[in-house]
Amino acid sequence: MERIPEPEVMEDEEQAAAYARADFSSSNQAFVDGLLEEGSRRLARVLDIGCGPADIAIRLARAAPSIHVTAVDASEAMVRLARETVREAGLDEKITVAKGQIPGLHVPGGDFDAIVSKDLLHHLPDPMVFWEEVKRLGRPGTLVYAMDLFRPQTQEAARDIVQSVSGGEPEILQRDFYNSLLAAFTLEEIEDQLRSAGLAFRVEAVSERHMCIRGSFQ
Repeated sequence: MERIPEPEVMEDEEQAAAYARADFSSSNQAFVDGLLEEGSRRLARVLDIGCGPADIAIRLARAAPSIHVTAVDASEAMVRLARETVREAGLDEKITVAKGQIPGLHVPGGDFDAIVSKDLLHHLPDPMVFWEEVKRLGRPGTLVYAMDLFRPQTQEAARDIVQSVSGGEPEILQRDFYNSLLAAFTLEEIEDQLRSAGLAFRVEAVSERHMCIRGSFQ
């Protein structure tokens, strides 16, 4: 099945609110657990690209109080939700939320121990902008840890995943999830992207719908 891209930025207020209310606790916690297992001894400053409502940043700040997270998102609606959620969690001193879109994030290169991202890649028309931004911002020792959906082989398989995972969610969320599965990349496509970018990172499936990309700059 060929990839069917979706809009890059979730600017619709209803979409953003539905996404923020959805229960991604299982995959988000697995992401944070995997990140800390991969690099907990050397993480102090973390950049979260495409932070959404900041659930990853909050979970990370709670699990590792010594970490400061800079969380950025291109959607003004998401940034507002993220700032509100961070404030309600009492984590303003541990998490900085900012609006920013790749390429050209207004953050200093070489300033982060880890660059992380979850469920962003499938939104990008050209995924190479993400890998080039990662290269610009990384330094020797910077850990890169990303998780995203991978594309099913057929649209029927995508519909089955939506029904299995989010059949009880609002229709708007089910539709967005389905479109995201169709817009996702395959593991092989991600491996090709990494080769083109000159990045020797590992790619593996970690569930029936998610893959993880991880590695460190040498």
